[in-house]
Amino acid sequence: MVAKRPDGIFPYIGTEAWGRNLAAAIENTCAEHKVVPPPRQAITEGLATALPDTEIKGLITTRNSKKVLKPSAYRLVQAGEEQVLLLMCDVHGAAVVPWDLNDRTVNCWSPPVAEAGQRVKDLIAAELALHEARKTAKSADKERETCRRAAGDNTYTAQALSAAEQKHDEAGRCVRELEGERQALLTALGGRRPRPVVRAAVEDGEPKAALALSEQPYEVAFHMQRYAVECLERAGKSRGYDLAESLVDAGQLSKGMNVLQQWQIVHSDGTVSKLWRLAAVTGNNRVLARLNIFRVRPEHLVTGMPQSLLPMPKDRKADAGRLLLSQREILNRLSDKLNEAGAKPETEASDPSVRAGKIATVSAEIVIGCTKPAGLEHVLRTLNVNDHLRGIQPYDEDARLIALFATLVDSYTRESLLMDALAEAFPDARGADLLDLAGVRDALTANGPLDPLVPLTPADDDASPAVLRDIAVRAITALVFPDIPPEGVKVTNARTDTGRFWPIVRGTLQEPAWSQTKAKTAEARTRLWSAAVAQLFLHRGNILSAQGFFGVQETAKGAGQDPRSLKALFLGAKAGDATAWTALVKRMAPALIHAPQSFITPGQGSEAGDGRKGVRRTPKSALAALTLAYTAGSAPDISRALLLAFAKAVLEHPDAVQPPESEDGTPLICYGEQHWVEDRTPITAGMVIAPDTEGQPTNYVADKAWFDETFPVELGRPAPATPGSTAHSSTAGATSTDPTATTAHGVPLADPRDLLATLRRELPARVELVEGGYQQAVDSAHTLMTDFEEAHRLRVQLGEDALPAEQRIEWMEKLTKVRAAAQASMATLEQVEALILLV
Repeated sequence: MVAKRPDGIFPYIGTEAWGRNLAAAIENTCAEHKVVPPPRQAITEGLATALPDTEIKGLITTRNSKKVLKPSAYRLVQAGEEQVLLLMCDVHGAAVVPWDLNDRTVNCWSPPVAEAGQRVKDLIAAELALHEARKTAKSADKERETCRRAAGDNTYTAQALSAAEQKHDEAGRCVRELEGERQALLTALGGRRPRPVVRAAVEDGEPKAALALSEQPYEVAFHMQRYAVECLERAGKSRGYDLAESLVDAGQLSKGMNVLQQWQIVHSDGTVSKLWRLAAVTGNNRVLARLNIFRVRPEHLVTGMPQSLLPMPKDRKADAGRLLLSQREILNRLSDKLNEAGAKPETEASDPSVRAGKIATVSAEIVIGCTKPAGLEHVLRTLNVNDHLRGIQPYDEDARLIALFATLVDSYTRESLLMDALAEAFPDARGADLLDLAGVRDALTANGPLDPLVPLTPADDDASPAVLRDIAVRAITALVFPDIPPEGVKVTNARTDTGRFWPIVRGTLQEPAWSQTKAKTAEARTRLWSAAVAQLFLHRGNILSAQGFFGVQETAKGAGQDPRSLKALFLGAKAGDATAWTALVKRMAPALIHAPQSFITPGQGSEAGDGRKGVRRTPKSALAALTLAYTAGSAPDISRALLLAFAKAVLEHPDAVQPPESEDGTPLICYGEQHWVEDRTPITAGMVIAPDTEGQPTNYVADKAWFDETFPVELGRPAPATPGSTAHSSTAGATSTDPTATTAHGVPLADPRDLLATLRRELPARVELVEGGYQQAVDSAHTLMTDFEEAHRLRVQLGEDALPAEQRIEWMEKLTKVRAAAQASMATLEQVEALILLV
């Protein structure tokens, strides 16, 4: 005989037959409005299993012998250029889980790099081992205390106490080792977790209006969902009132938007569970508060509820450890438990059956269709951003700035100027017109890989991770600090022509007019840039470390970036070009901030004096010292080889997957901890080995102490130039043979031997630069010839008339001048070849 369910306010879920009817009604309604529905399985297993049995009946009607949704049960909304169909219904109060991609916690996630997944698995294993070790240590501590208090002083008692103390020491040592291992893994992860990669769900090879995660082991899925909830709880602590108590007292007053999402869980026996759940696009804090009131953990909903937490009288003891995977069974058991407890007169007011009464069911809007399923994630993320940016709740500054930057990129896209802005910022791009704008948008907002930026790289440059990250930083800089055309005749303070891109930035960020751009505007724009760039790095430093990088000039007239690639800048710096090194330092700046051992931090020290808090060091001072180290003659310990080795290591450090190792096998330690004995920072992937003056690696890891000692504050204060003094040149070194000779102002000339050594060091890079320039000229000439051949072929094929003689003569005159210059350069190169034999 089947036991009757206890009656109460907590609803029971409808049958599978009603779930199939709901799926048919949704599919038919989507067909009428020409939108794509979710997969049928998502509706029957994720949506129908979250609705009370009476709710589904009220949503469906029959028209022309087909089941459809009632007109009052749905609404069609416009989201940018796309349409989204929303189902309006009441769902079970515990049927929705928080969304991992909530923009309030976006700064808690790191880029989804490939090796991060294995590090998460190692971290989970280390945490499990640490938990067991702590239990063992606690047991050993109790055993030691028992032996200490034992009566008598015979030999047996002393031996037992000695053994217990030895066991306690061994357990403590094991705990410390495992804590160090766990800390090293956390450091390798940058203190965060990789962002979950969500894609549109696929049914029969076609994308549908639902989302899906890739397959995850049970432990990883449990860990990641718990981490997402912990981050959401931290972000919600700034709320001015207790949200849970508000829900208990007044219920939920506003609807939240939800989307169907699939978790694919790989169990220890190799089986895969594909669980559909409702994820909250908006109202994540309300969802979490509801689950806390119900005393249900979100990680149990998405990975499987232990049967022991929701037992039923008919359960067998042998299945006590079984996981409940069906959402219908979980919610029915929960309602049964709460209804039964609520019917008892002795139930206290703190029991969930009483506290959750006003949120037994809640009103919700659920995405059941859209026009472009492949872009559904971006549409929902934008709605989440807009909901928060225009809300009244406190918003974490970092997350707010990241959301603002995403809105800025969307503004460029909406005005059809994103491709134009990037093409202007990258004049040497191999194919800016081939950009996948959706992929570029995701890459710049850290919601996808950087591969879509490959068309922006020069034709002769490899698309390595370091190059793509540099491209991304330059693209972000170009969008946040767009260049404006030169000013014409100035009549008033207000400019009439600020270009195509500056008005987009001003409108999105709601800045004042161009003529009112001041320091506060520059500071706010710099923080926005810093927060956007920080998302590209695994180790996320303080975004305030970029203060002073951009001023009023860059904010008003553009960043004015050097268009040369990283490869060209390195060659220029090797060849002695100080402007190339200055540009290279600017490219290094984000990596100096977001390194495992940050080299640039927010301003510290005392402005009043060095004695109280140390030497004052602002981010701009650190960058200036590194820039001027290239030409400073007062720093004999800083060589060009050291600078270039350090720059190469810093730009490549985010891509390292293994901790650095010394050449002689000596354990590495941080430079600032060389006199420490314990509690040293673990050496993890991404750390940089400090180079010596020859550019060779040492046995120390470069940290802030090494940076501040190598590039001190004084180095960033250039000495005033003496009147008439100029930098030495190769000509002066070649014509002067007297090492004691001086200039007319009494300044001694450089030693000719030093000049010769410098030239011998720089000439190989200069040869390579000339080789690259000539190769580019040859490629351009070949492309020009190909284009003219195609134009000639098409003219003959179409029977068109030839161009006017004046235009052809003008082109031939220009090419004649180019050919004459090339022939003259050939003679110059022949002289260089002869001189090579004499150097």
